[in-house]
Amino acid sequence: MVITVKAAKYLENYRLSLVFDSGESGHVDLQDLVFKYDAASPLRDINYFKTFRLDEWATVIWDCGFDVSPETLYERATGKRVNWLQ
Repeated sequence: MVITVKAAKYLENYRLSLVFDSGESGHVDLQDLVFKYDAASPLRDINYFKTFRLDEWATVIWDCGFDVSPETLYERATGKRVNWLQ
């Protein structure tokens, strides 16, 4: 199963609302990732966090170089496992 993010919207704090190509949707809280990885340190500024966008591979990215894969977002938003990742 190939997952793509069709739409992403900022909610609050480090939370995004996502819609996937499967028609499924959900919310993700990325605070743990933002504070876990040094590459994500610019995102600790909420105003910078809000500047995310989707690239041509349907990946949520920021200009600082940090990104979160569609598969990771799908698993977090839906609670379902992407089998090929196992």
